[in-house]
Amino acid sequence: MTEWYFADGQERQGPLTADELRLRFQRAQINLATLVWREGYPQWKPLSEAVDELQLQNLSSAAENLGSGFDLRGDYTAIDNGTAPLPGTGGGTHSPYTAPAASSYAGTAVVSGGDVVYAGFWKRFASYFIDSLVVGVINVPISLIFNGIGAVSGNESVGVVMSLLAMLASLAVGIAYYAGFHASAGGATLGKMAVGIKVVRGNGERLTLGRGIGRYFGFILSSLTLMIGFIMAAFTERKQALHDMICDTVVVDKWAYTENEHLQEPGLGTVTIVILVISGVATVAAIGLGIAMIGVIASSMS
Repeated sequence: MTEWYFADGQERQGPLTADELRLRFQRAQINLATLVWREGYPQWKPLSEAVDELQLQNLSSAAENLGSGFDLRGDYTAIDNGTAPLPGTGGGTHSPYTAPAASSYAGTAVVSGGDVVYAGFWKRFASYFIDSLVVGVINVPISLIFNGIGAVSGNESVGVVMSLLAMLASLAVGIAYYAGFHASAGGATLGKMAVGIKVVRGNGERLTLGRGIGRYFGFILSSLTLMIGFIMAAFTERKQALHDMICDTVVVDKWAYTENEHLQEPGLGTVTIVILVISGVATVAAIGLGIAMIGVIASSMS
């Protein structure tokens, strides 16, 4: 969704949606001489130059809303030719017409146009292995507490309620962990931090908490497709899984979309390889333990 900004005296207002900007125009809170900006504009423009784009000609008050407004186009001319002082340099005051920069890894500005290393399937698998252990350490005690209460109550209805509460608590922990970390300044869970990757929008911008929550439910959807939603990350152009495509997100190296793009790691990296080996050993051990338990149960029944 395009975000708009407009000049109100010496203050920059926004971001607003196109509908919100039209509403302000219809209410005569802004006029055709008001300076506006959106991503993609090289500089601030009077609203009159965006009439067709914003469909202002369809509003009944458009013809009446010319007004004098503030003609401060000299300010953005100074910004455009590099003569305007920058904030914090001691030269003058901060101009409200400086185009806002989107945020990315560790709070730095998004740097577009450079090389981007997308995280492949195995790097993502290694990060998920770590994350599942972290979430499991939290969820197992919670599940034991709720189900234990249901068991000692001796009441079947109480047992069912406690089981449902345990599942809801597990869901809440997953949302808080994944959505919270993905919407943070680093855009990475503990597992992603370990292997050096992060989650961002398709254009490199940081995720909002709402998008992070939506991505978590998309993650659940990917798991319900017999894991095909996850495997897609190994074959799609930008290595996106199903939930990435749904939520317009990509998983990239932690230095992607920053000024330090040259620090990106195109390979698996030592940490990822170590985690993959550990997960492989753990998987084989779990399978072996399962087979042994089946053998013991079969022997006891014969």
